[in-house]
Amino acid sequence: MRGTTKPKRTVLGLALAAGLITATSIGIAGGASADSGTTEGKTMTEAHQKPPKGARATVQVSPNPTTRRGEEVTITGNCGGGTGLKSVLGGFPEHPVLENIRILKSGPDEFEAKATLSEQIGNGVGPVFVDCGGEAGVTLLVTHV
Repeated sequence: MRGTTKPKRTVLGLALAAGLITATSIGIAGGASADSGTTEGKTMTEAHQKPPKGARATVQVSPNPTTRRGEEVTITGNCGGGTGLKSVLGGFPEHPVLENIRILKSGPDEFEAKATLSEQIGNGVGPVFVDCGGEAGVTLLVTHV
């Protein structure tokens, strides 16, 4: 844009912004219409309020964020139609965030588990996954150690 006047730069900037907005709108509309049966007669918000089957479990970790290695955390949630809490995984198998995971309550409507933070963790964010027998859930655990 070297050598162009300010009005030309403004017009070029507005054209670029309009192009980005158009491309984004087309992408959103294309994504909404790709699954034709789900949005008929519903607003986009209504059609996307419920997660897809297989990913309807909800999970929370408390305290979150955590502050000490070896700190005990409580994992709670709802199986979202699954049969009940089967397992909890914190981090990834090769880099666990949670150790000594104990399921205290495994009901389909409400579950509770306790675990301790790994002594090997540092500052960061890691996933906490739950398997609820047909439904799964995930949340993020923030650590400040």
